Formats: sequence, C-alpha cells, structure tokens
Amino acid sequence: MSGSPGGAGTDRWAAARRRAGNTRVPPVLMRLGARQLGRRVLDPGLPWEVQRRRLDQVTRGAVVPRGTTVAEQVLNGVPAQVVTARGARPDRTVVHFHGGGYCVGSARTARAWAAHLSARAACRVVLPEYRLAPEHPHPAALEDARAVMKALLGDVAPASVVVSGDSAGGGLALSAVLAWRNGSENLPAGCILVSPWLDLSQDRRDRPELVRRDVLLSPGWLEACAAAYAGRSDRADPAVSPLLGTHDGLPPLLIQAGSDELLAPDAERLAASASAAGADVSYTRWPGMWHDFALQPGLLAAADSAVSQAAWFVETVTAP
Repeated sequence: MSGSPGGAGTDRWAAARRRAGNTRVPPVLMRLGARQLGRRVLDPGLPWEVQRRRLDQVTRGAVVPRGTTVAEQVLNGVPAQVVTARGARPDRTVVHFHGGGYCVGSARTARAWAAHLSARAACRVVLPEYRLAPEHPHPAALEDARAVMKALLGDVAPASVVVSGDSAGGGLALSAVLAWRNGSENLPAGCILVSPWLDLSQDRRDRPELVRRDVLLSPGWLEACAAAYAGRSDRADPAVSPLLGTHDGLPPLLIQAGSDELLAPDAERLAASASAAGADVSYTRWPGMWHDFALQPGLLAAADSAVSQAAWFVETVTAP
C-alpha cells in the first residue's frame, strides 16, 4: 500500500499502533488517527477493494493480550475466527459481527476487542467472516449470521451465548436476533451493540453538528454502503434497518456509543424503543468519543472502560 494515494498516512498510523503495544495513547492522538482512517480508507470515491486492503493494513497490527489464541472454524459453511484468551471458559461464548458498512472489514477488524473481552470475561469470541456487499448484497450477510447462530445455539445452551456486533455488525447482530425471535427460537442470553448502525434509511446529513464532530464516518460513505448492501431491497425493511422493527421480546441489551458519532442517534433511539417494549437495556454514551472507539482497548482508556462494561454484561447474563 505504501506509495498509493493516501497510503502513507494509514501506514504510519498502523506502525504507531504496533509500537504502542498496551500503552495508552492520548485521546487527541487517537482522534487524529481515526480522522486519517476516515479520510484515507473509508472514502466513497475509492473502490471497495482498495478500502478493504487499506483497512486490513491498519488492523493487521492490532495488539492482543499475551496467551491469546486464534483458531479457524467453519460454522454451517461460514468461516470464522475463534479468539480465546488464557483461562477462558468453553461454556461461555460471544459471537461478534465486525463492522465496515457491510462492504469492508473482516474478523481481524475486531480481533483486539475480542481478545480483550475474552481475557476479561473468560469467554471465547467467535468472529464470523460473513459475505460482503456489493458482491453479496442483502440478505447474504443476514443469512450467514443466522447460519452461525444456528450452529452455535444448536451446540451449546442459548443461555451461555451472547450475540454482539459493532457498527454495521451491530445492525446485523440485532437483525439476526429479531429474526431468531420471530422464528420462536430460544434466544441468546444477551446482545451487545457497539456504535451500531441500525437505520439505513436515515439521511445522516440532517444532523450537521454530528457530521462536523464525527472524525471517522461521513454521510457520503454511509450512503454508498447502504446502496451497495440494500441493493433493490427496501431500506426501511426491519431486516435491513432493525431500528424500524418491533423490539418486544428481546434479550437483555448492552448498547454503547460515543457522543461524537453520526450513528449516536441510532443507539439512543433503540435504547428508548427497546426499554418501552419491556427489554432490559443498559445504554452508555461516552462523551467526546468517536465511532467505534471501543475497538481500541489497551490504547484508549475509554475503550478499556467499554470492554470492562461488556465483560460485566457477558458475565451477568450468562450466570447460572
């Protein structure tokens, strides 16, 4: 990637993350790095393959706690990585769907988050490699998510499984849980949504103050992703935009977001809707934080706090 337009900036940030190890980085520097990522990687003017390659370059240097193992597994035909910290319990599982607007990203994108959660909650974390748009538009990703859930919930007790996702992966996680609920299946113990993208029908330009404050996402990139993923589907369909569905009968929810992200309204609206429908909801908004800040544990104090809360949630909802 070096020498490509914008490539040097993302290379420098990836190198800085590798050097940092588990040393916390001042939020102002992390914010600058997120801005570089947004400008040089999540650019709607770049081909999807270029965005994927650059994001992979940045996330390749993610640091995980010592003793972490990463294994490959196939669940109902869907490849996945299984991240396990030393001392993790085999009877406690989190399945986490990575973000990337349904068009970029991979299991590697969320590997650091998964490793830190595994260490703190003594669980294994499954990271599915669901199919990406535009090559595989909706409902391909949702079909993969349901296939993974069927495999996991068929092998272990649903009360020992937590479904999770960040950004678009958060929307995918909630869509899968809603589909599971509608099928009268036994629901997982809980659901964690990190900076979730839940409404693809929303014009993000209608909140100009968030457009200015969000250093990672842009309305143009979200629109390109929504068009690629939804294709000819109705963007208001709850299978595409789970915020627009009904939220009764859901398992306990943990919703996390930053105050300075375009998708913060989605988290807030879901918290209100699910609570009104009777769900047990824990919603936390971190002031001054940007989109997907929680994926930087070991580097960012706020991310450590978010992972600690997620670990508490996993331990609580899977307790006998």
